Amino acid sequence: MKKHRELPVAPFERVCKNAGAERTAEAALVELRDAAEDYAEALAKKSAEYAKHAGRKTIKAEDVRLALK
Repeated sequence: MKKHRELPVAPFERVCKNAGAERTAEAALVELRDAAEDYAEALAKKSAEYAKHAGRKTIKAEDVRLALK
């Protein structure tokens, strides 16, 4: 079963254009979107662990910064 994705593909086309690509295949955009969403989910989970460790329910920017290290 495929995982339901939340993010639209269009912003990733703009990211590719800003990175210098003239054109990007739809399948490549889907792969990029999926990878970014997987990364963001893993980062959010790690950030939530830091917030919980600090005794908070709310993820703060400092939690995200720590999770990025």
